[in-house]
Amino acid sequence: MTDAYLDSPPLTDEQRAVVEQPWDARVLVTAGAGAGKTHTLVRRLDALCGHEDPDEALEAAEILVLTFSRAAARELRERIARHGERARRVRAQTFDAWAYGVLVQAYPDREWGSASFDERIRAAVEAIEKGSLESGDTIPPAHVVIDEVQDLLGDRRELVEALLDRYQDSCGFTVVGDAAQSVYGFQIEDLTRRNDETGRFFEWLRCSYPDDLVELRLTENFRAVTPEARIALAHGPRLQQVSDTDEAVTLYEELRDQLLDPANGMGDLTDQFALDGLRNLSDTCAILTRDNRQALVISGLLHEHGVEHRLRRPLEERPVPYWVAELLRRTEATGLTDARFRSLLAEIPLPYEPNATALWTALRRAARGTGRNVLDLERLRRLVADGRFPDEAADPETAPIVVSTVHRAKGLEFDRVIVLTPPTIAELHKQHKDELDLPAEVRALYVAMTRVRQDLYHARSPELPILRRAGGRRNGRRYVGGWRSYDRFGIVAEAGDVCHDNPPGHDTDAVATQAYLLEQVRPGKEVVLRRRHGLPMGETQSPPYALLHDGREVGEASRRFREELFQVQKVNRTWDPWWPDEIRDLRIDTLETVTGSTAAGANTGLGERGVWIAPRITGIGRYRRADEDEEQRA
Repeated sequence: MTDAYLDSPPLTDEQRAVVEQPWDARVLVTAGAGAGKTHTLVRRLDALCGHEDPDEALEAAEILVLTFSRAAARELRERIARHGERARRVRAQTFDAWAYGVLVQAYPDREWGSASFDERIRAAVEAIEKGSLESGDTIPPAHVVIDEVQDLLGDRRELVEALLDRYQDSCGFTVVGDAAQSVYGFQIEDLTRRNDETGRFFEWLRCSYPDDLVELRLTENFRAVTPEARIALAHGPRLQQVSDTDEAVTLYEELRDQLLDPANGMGDLTDQFALDGLRNLSDTCAILTRDNRQALVISGLLHEHGVEHRLRRPLEERPVPYWVAELLRRTEATGLTDARFRSLLAEIPLPYEPNATALWTALRRAARGTGRNVLDLERLRRLVADGRFPDEAADPETAPIVVSTVHRAKGLEFDRVIVLTPPTIAELHKQHKDELDLPAEVRALYVAMTRVRQDLYHARSPELPILRRAGGRRNGRRYVGGWRSYDRFGIVAEAGDVCHDNPPGHDTDAVATQAYLLEQVRPGKEVVLRRRHGLPMGETQSPPYALLHDGREVGEASRRFREELFQVQKVNRTWDPWWPDEIRDLRIDTLETVTGSTAAGANTGLGERGVWIAPRITGIGRYRRADEDEEQRA
């Protein structure tokens, strides 16, 4: 077989064995860190679409590719676009995006936009079991490709099992995973159930296909190019089997000792030497944290010291780029041609050079108009409103420095990786008490240390605030607390904290506010939530808060924020909540396209589509007295 990929590495024997499996084969690939699995999957997809025997070749629509995150889906699509010869029309989707499409096909009259991720996944399982993929215009898959299958837990695992079960007589699959990199067990709160889920999908495959499951391995590492970048790799095979606590302790201590080589220490990230190194980077760098609290604190410190970076969002968050609102508002037409789309896009100020061809292709695929080569703008608006905007049209991630939890960095690689000093075993026991999952801790450390291509460093963790959950609930709003149960010092910002029901500046000048957002507001800029008055907006809500940027109002707190601030501040049934004058130390995460009522848009001069730009905020907000940099507490 001739290698047609002149500008990409030739296939190894291990990779070729995966690529050349027939379309109806059931293939489980164990791929270690940096083993070139994306390269292998692109070649596998090309082979499925371009088999020499026409009877063995599949159409792109017959191949279903599922990934866990938008970043992973984007990377695979970009690799296909660069190197795929015949698989260019194959589309990689996240589990949530695909499940949503299944539900729209199965239950077109039901509203799924407000359903949670878990609700959509469970409903999609039911739809698959009832045969919904065989109805309408949908084509049941002939081959399913899934990466990172070690993280198939709970509802996602049941979704994939239902899919493969339903089409076991007509569908092949290629699934890739590495038990050593299984780090999402924390999503299952009960430790006993979590342990039962670990490795369960691998067992299901082996039991379901005892005679025809083809198990292959990718063992060579192509990512790490320096000795220090390779130090953790030897532990991979042992980690694939680890479940015993004593063995996990040994592995954790070995990895930790290797990471903490004094030659690779950066000390404190706020040291001038470390800051200068970060400011003068010429390659990619990730600062990896064990949890969200560390990530938020590190991001805040970098902002304070003027270090440009990006804080990776949770995998389920999917902000729609702000240029979509501008595109929809700059024309009253019902449809756009390619030329008109490019003309409008060129008028919108962007911090990067957009790939107009790629964006047009993605939007046309999702919102095809009735005319030839026309984009249907009403369909595009509905995609935004329903949370189905295509992932491939999302904003590119261009910042060279990324602050991320280990979990959100899964599957990614960087030239330089800085890992916050991991706690000792004794410190872990103190932090987690009876909920310590040592196998998960050692796997997370392994994943962090294997993201690197060249330089691996460690840095001290900064002092961390005490974060608690409102009402003690697992999904309660996080707030800054203290050692006393009634201490309240701040609140953690979340994606839905800015109101989408009305345009920013709707009671003053919404048109001017939209222009101000476009011209003056950038990711990372400071914003403040300021209380408008002391009267609560409802029986279980706080008073209203305006969002200010350099003293100008650019939004207002959402009802959800007011309700959750109420839950945070009401420490018990007899306590009268008090309301902070201001909440500071917040930053702009991004500007995003949001939808509201058409009346709200029309009444404020923003057109008839009910679409506009709104800021999304992030950070650990601190309570402050109005017009004073002084802490506010009960």
